[in-house]
Amino acid sequence: MTVYFIGAGPGDPELITLKGLKLLQQASVVLYAGSLIPREILDSAKAASEIIDTAPLHLQQIIEHIQIAHQKGYDVARLHSGDPSIYGAIGEQMRCLDELNIPYEIIPGVTATSASAAALKTELTLPDISQTIIYTRYAGKTSMPASESLSSLAQHKATLAIHLGVTRIHKIVAELIPFYGEDCPVCVCYRTSWRDQKIIRATLNTITEKVRAEKITRTALILVGEVLNPQQFSNSYLYDESQANIYRPRKFLRKINCIDST
Repeated sequence: MTVYFIGAGPGDPELITLKGLKLLQQASVVLYAGSLIPREILDSAKAASEIIDTAPLHLQQIIEHIQIAHQKGYDVARLHSGDPSIYGAIGEQMRCLDELNIPYEIIPGVTATSASAAALKTELTLPDISQTIIYTRYAGKTSMPASESLSSLAQHKATLAIHLGVTRIHKIVAELIPFYGEDCPVCVCYRTSWRDQKIIRATLNTITEKVRAEKITRTALILVGEVLNPQQFSNSYLYDESQANIYRPRKFLRKINCIDST
């Protein structure tokens, strides 16, 4: 018996990994994170005798369901949105399973940040603009370490992916403008890859008004940085013609040249 923490992706049911889908199809018990998991993914749980929404449950109740499955020898598919390692609250679940000697594995998933970048048709690490992405959140019910305040992170002027903060968009803007400037591009990505996806493009100076007009209060990612509207940037060193022999095998290059010459 094994518990599989499966990243179900950001919303599009086709963005679950093949490995995650296979394990879901075989699991006898499925625990899923409420409205964050699309119905179409749950429809794939063909072997499941139980499919349980954990949204109304506290930690101990979730663990009790897993213990019962463990006693019966049933594999458990524990579905989390996005990738379970990022704001997935799996740490405390794994700690409990360690204490109970219940085996588990983690199956990574597509993050909201990756899906949002795809929807925006944007590369988040452009030469000369930003080579660093900072995943963070705004302090709410869960406090932030003192060294990870938004103003502290903003000093790097890297690309920011801010989770769980859209209700405090005005405070986020106030903390970022001194470092990024009022005209810095920002995108609020609501329910990325779901059918009701909304993407709001603006600047730090105008984003608050636009978000409030759309009445977005949850399930949104905030992306900040010049990569969202680059004026100009260098080509990647990886595809520089002078580096072809370093990064690509000569045999492969000869094949390409042969095709080009016909």
